[in-house]
Amino acid sequence: MKKKILVLCTGNSCRSQMAEGYLKHFAGKDAEVYSAGIEAHGLNPSAVRIMKEDGIDIAGQTSNTIQQYIGMPFDYLITVCDHAQEHCPVFPGSVTRIHHSFSDPAKATGSEEYVQNQFRQVRNAIKDFCRQFVSEYVHTDPHK
Repeated sequence: MKKKILVLCTGNSCRSQMAEGYLKHFAGKDAEVYSAGIEAHGLNPSAVRIMKEDGIDIAGQTSNTIQQYIGMPFDYLITVCDHAQEHCPVFPGSVTRIHHSFSDPAKATGSEEYVQNQFRQVRNAIKDFCRQFVSEYVHTDPHK
């Protein structure tokens, strides 16, 4: 049975968008993946570019607010920043909440090279988290 996953962040522009892209990639047809923010700040162009470097195209994803998903049943709610975890509304039903805070690459300052490296570091951490999440919660053997 398909798992329904919602990834939540503050602005749904970078971290939650990257996680949505990787979760879709790793889970394939075994999950429906959505992302949202407490607010919608629009898709960050650097996030799109840095994901494309790794072969994941998130350019077609949209920046949404959590209000769009209230009332929808989810198996998993993943918060990827502390602010989202603290301000996340209650979801009805038996949603499993998982929190893993990633630094916000959009707040990086300095040279273009430095900023892009910050995006890459966060992207790689999110990729590792998503790969592990899918292995543990989505692609599980029900006969174990």
